Amino acid sequence: MFETFGQQLTKARRRLWMKYALRGVGGSDNHARLDLAYSVEDPWNMASELERARFEATNRVIERAFGRVGSVLELGCGEGHQTEYLARLSDAQYGVDVSQQAVERARRRLPGAQFAATDVFGQPWGDDAGRFDLVTACEVLYYLSDPAATLERMRHLGRAGLVTFFAPAARRVGPHLDAIPGVQKDWMCHGGTAWLVGWWRNG
Repeated sequence: MFETFGQQLTKARRRLWMKYALRGVGGSDNHARLDLAYSVEDPWNMASELERARFEATNRVIERAFGRVGSVLELGCGEGHQTEYLARLSDAQYGVDVSQQAVERARRRLPGAQFAATDVFGQPWGDDAGRFDLVTACEVLYYLSDPAATLERMRHLGRAGLVTFFAPAARRVGPHLDAIPGVQKDWMCHGGTAWLVGWWRNG
């Protein structure tokens, strides 16, 4: 009983904090507010059953579409929760996040991966076309003021790409995804939550 109450209290505190921290964040490139969210550990509740289900579903799409990949660059890696899942089907993991606090926790979680506190335009691992086998942006694009520019950068850096975003963001983000030649799409669902997933190969 007390454990359940404690968990409920933790969730309530997280919700209140995130409501405050994420004011004005959507579609704004507000890196300072995103970093503020990470003043608490796991602010997005990435350890939840819902997020684990999303990670598993995303891995199934990657395995079906690309098989095992050599290198993966993850945009918005946060504290490395999804990176752990991406590591199951890739040989080398690279992650960027605009929060220095999140990146420090990701480094502790996955010491064998490489992380940097920046965005896709500042990633430090080389600018050659096709530098990475796969570039992912899961639950990231709706925070950006220019999703099209980020998708174009992903297409330059990766031999292949994959994005996910939750259903309410489809109206804003979907048209940018549809502009990618050869993009394929599907839905991932768990409980009452749905995400659109899109993936493509370049060249």
